[in-house]
Amino acid sequence: MKKEKDFYQVSLKLLLKNKKGEILALKGIDNGSYAGYYELPGGRIDTDEFRIDFIEILKREALEEMGNSDFKINPKPVAIGRHLVPASMTSLHKDTHILIVFFEAEYFGGDIKISDEHLDHKWFNLKEIDLEKYFKSGILEGIKMYLGK
Repeated sequence: MKKEKDFYQVSLKLLLKNKKGEILALKGIDNGSYAGYYELPGGRIDTDEFRIDFIEILKREALEEMGNSDFKINPKPVAIGRHLVPASMTSLHKDTHILIVFFEAEYFGGDIKISDEHLDHKWFNLKEIDLEKYFKSGILEGIKMYLGK
């Protein structure tokens, strides 16, 4: 029996670190796939961005989700994860599989002004919290890989 290849959307996420070593996390909206949990700044690659540099896509997403902040992205990915958006939450009414690629970035300053895609934001020391309490799915998977857990 021939196996069917899976199709993934690709999401790029920032592990944005402040001077204290804390990571910026964005609280998921109540009707989203991260409801009740936090995720990270970033998002999926748009269809017209196939030839655009990953760092430029991340900068666009960060501007949309957290306002005009000063940061520098390390262009080498630091972790990966997988996230499932259930069919009940998609316009096509089928499960959407997302591959998340994580990049580390250094935050220098600026006011964090979140978009309506999130409810709140918080800086976390990832080594001092119960990760499962705040993160799930591909974000949790990527953070654990990043921390070497």
